[in-house]
Amino acid sequence: DCAANYALERQAFGKPIASFQSIQNKISAMSIARDSSRLLMWRAAMLKDAGEKYTREAAMAKLAASEAATMCSHQAIQVLGGMGYVSDMPAGRHYRDARITEIYEGTSEIQHLVIAGDVLKEYKG
Repeated sequence: DCAANYALERQAFGKPIASFQSIQNKISAMSIARDSSRLLMWRAAMLKDAGEKYTREAAMAKLAASEAATMCSHQAIQVLGGMGYVSDMPAGRHYRDARITEIYEGTSEIQHLVIAGDVLKEYKG
């Protein structure tokens, strides 16, 4: 949110930086990553609510969400440029908070092992 708002307000070469293709690509990638991880989370929740097995889907959702949060916060800092490091902007804090989600409560590597183990079990029969 802070990156999109900033991109609409910040002017460069007489126009908002949101009009530049590279900024639009970053905002698009952030939106796709956010919505993809949200859909995976809803899928895992739907399976759990239905009483079905959801281990793989929960691991996929956790992995996608933590990696999306890290990528989005990093891209937000890129959009904000030097302002991304200023304490008045939340982007730096978001990056630190997002990065830790790949480390605690099941690292990304462990989530990959859970997902792969479940996929391989399915193929073994």
